[in-house]
Amino acid sequence: MNAVTIFSPAKINLFLAVTGRRADGFHDLLSVAAPLAWGDSLKAERADTGNIGKPFALACNDPAVPTDEGNLVLRAARGFAQAARSVGGAKFTLDKRIPMGAGLGGGSSNAVAALRALNALAERPLDAGTLEGLAAAIGSDCALFLPGGPVAMRGRGERIVALPARAASRLSGRSVLIFKPGFAISTPWAYARLAAEQAYLPAEEAEARLSAWVEGEAPAEDLLFNSMEKVAFAKFPALPMLLERLRSRFGLVARMSGSGSGCFALLPDHNPPILEALVAEIRGAWGPGALAIKTELA
Repeated sequence: MNAVTIFSPAKINLFLAVTGRRADGFHDLLSVAAPLAWGDSLKAERADTGNIGKPFALACNDPAVPTDEGNLVLRAARGFAQAARSVGGAKFTLDKRIPMGAGLGGGSSNAVAALRALNALAERPLDAGTLEGLAAAIGSDCALFLPGGPVAMRGRGERIVALPARAASRLSGRSVLIFKPGFAISTPWAYARLAAEQAYLPAEEAEARLSAWVEGEAPAEDLLFNSMEKVAFAKFPALPMLLERLRSRFGLVARMSGSGSGCFALLPDHNPPILEALVAEIRGAWGPGALAIKTELA
């Protein structure tokens, strides 16, 4: 095999409780995240980049995406090479659809796609546990993209457990509308504001909420929560204004994903004709360039 193309899904946080700040500067959290059927794609080809010190290269269709050594794709590639004791080079081509600064996990997903691609090209020298360790070392939410379905995340996001089958069945396959305004939100800024305001949900309460939903029969809508909304909505009132309009006009519970600015609404399967009206409402509020994508939870 000389080339492989890997799907790199976006994700949403259906439940995100930030429970406190740790001594190492990271935050502890409890989250339920699910990958989507929509995202980027990453092609990896065996290649000699001509630079012994930099055996990996990256190209991207979006000029706003950095392709230097700071990109998580190249960081993942270096980690893989060290773990697999690989000396071969590779060229990556990223077809980017997931916007940056959206809370949709694009960069983290791309990093995991790079790990998967290199492992396939090298005939899978690394097992699932090793790949999970590499992913967790690259970024706090990278490991969630390895299982391929809804997961619970703990710690700083690196401790991943698949949801029980009965709970996951209430999420997987649900139609969802992803939408984002023309502005991004900086994740470091959002967490800094959260820390300054001490706007945390106690860990015991977060665990109790999640446990009650997992063990019960409530629909996915009853799970939705995001600690980050408090600080994001205070600075960017266009977000809560639109989410409230979607609730009052369409009866939808819409939330922000991660630290934003991307948002989502779970769609009722029995009433698909509202989709056009929803998109019109979103673009009427946020402008014709606002992202609006219908997809499904994986």
